[in-house]
Amino acid sequence: MISALASKTMRSMKPTLGDILLWLATAVPLALAILLIATMLALQPAHANQTASDSGGDKNPLAHLKKDDVGKIAALLASETASDSCGGKDLMAELQKNDPAKYASIIAAGDKVENGKGIFWKIEKPGLKPSWLLGTMHVSDTRVLTMPKGAADAVASADTIVVESDEILDDKKAAAALFANPSLTMLTDGSTISQHLSPEDNARLEAGLKQRGIALAAVSRMQPWLISSSFEMTGCEVRRKTAGAKFLDQKLASDAAAEGKKVVGLETLAEQAKAMSDLPVALHLKSLMQTLELGDKINDVNETMTELYIAGNIGAMIPMLKVIEPDQKITDDDTAAFEQRIILDRNKVMAERAAPVLDKGNAFIAVGALHLVGDKGLVALLRKQGFTVTAMN
Repeated sequence: MISALASKTMRSMKPTLGDILLWLATAVPLALAILLIATMLALQPAHANQTASDSGGDKNPLAHLKKDDVGKIAALLASETASDSCGGKDLMAELQKNDPAKYASIIAAGDKVENGKGIFWKIEKPGLKPSWLLGTMHVSDTRVLTMPKGAADAVASADTIVVESDEILDDKKAAAALFANPSLTMLTDGSTISQHLSPEDNARLEAGLKQRGIALAAVSRMQPWLISSSFEMTGCEVRRKTAGAKFLDQKLASDAAAEGKKVVGLETLAEQAKAMSDLPVALHLKSLMQTLELGDKINDVNETMTELYIAGNIGAMIPMLKVIEPDQKITDDDTAAFEQRIILDRNKVMAERAAPVLDKGNAFIAVGALHLVGDKGLVALLRKQGFTVTAMN
C-alpha cells in the first residue's frame, strides 16, 4: 500500500519510528485487524472460551487460547482510544496557518513522489475496453465512501471488481480461518511479549494496557502487530464496524457480488497476515510502544490523512508523518525489512495477479491508495506491463 519509500526523495530521508508505526497502520490492512475484531466479538461467548479438549480441537479456531482469554482479548480489540470521539484535527491546516514554511516543505516533498497525485486512474491498452484503478482507505468514513467523479459510473459498467482480498465478502469466516493458524496471530515459539521487552518498556506496556482495562497476561502471547493495529484504529471506526458499516473496498466488493458481478482478490488475508508475522518481533514491539504513546493523537493523524486522501495528495502523506511524529531512530535493517516485505513484495504480487484480469479489459481495481505511489507502486508497475495509466482527478 505504500511505495513512496521507493522514490529517491523518500530514500534520502531516513524514516523515524513514528513513520514505521503509521506505515504499519496503513500498509497492513486495517481491514484485516477489523475482521479479526469482528470475529473475536462474535466468538467470545462461553462456548468459544473452551479449551481444545473441551471443544473438539480444531473445530474451534480459538481453541489454542486459554479459558477466558478470548473475552479479554475481544475487549482489547474492541477498546477505543482514550477519547470516544474521532473529531481529530487536520494537522496540515494547522501547519499552514502556524508554520507556512514547514507546510510548504511537506507539499514540496509530496510533489516529488512519483504518481503521488490522484486516487482515480484510467488503465488503457489498444484493443481493450478501459479499466480503472481506485486508491482507497480501508475505512467506512462517509467522506471516503464518496468516490471521485466518474468512479461510480466506472464501477457500474465494469465486468469485474478487483480488491485486495475477496475474502472480505465473508469477514467472520475469513477471520476464523486466520485464527485456525495460530502462527499468524500468536507468538508460537513459547515466548511472551514481556520476554522481548526491557523491564522499563514492559512496565510501560503493562500500564498502557491497564488503562484500557486489560491485563498484560491476557494478551502476552498475541502477535504485537495485532495489538498495535487495534490501538491504531479510531474509536468511531470500531463503532461503525460493529454497527455493520462496510469500509470502501468491502462495500464495493459486496455490492458487486450482490449484482452478480465477478469479484477477484489479489491476495489472501492469510498472505497479508503472513507478511506481518514475517517481520522481526522487535520491530513490531517498537511500533507497539510508540502506539501507546500516540494516544488520542491517532485521531489527528487519521483526520489529516483523510483530508490528504480527499484532496488526492497521496504523495504528501509520508512527508507529513515525518513532521508530526517524534524523531525516534530505527535501524536501517528495520527499514529495509519493512519496505521489502510489506511494500515491495506485495506491490509486485498485486501487479502480477491483476495482469490477467486487466488483459480482458473493463475491470475496476480498488486497493489501498498508498499502493499506487512511487516508482515501484502499482501505477508504475502496470505501465511496465504495457498499459497506459492516466490520473483522472
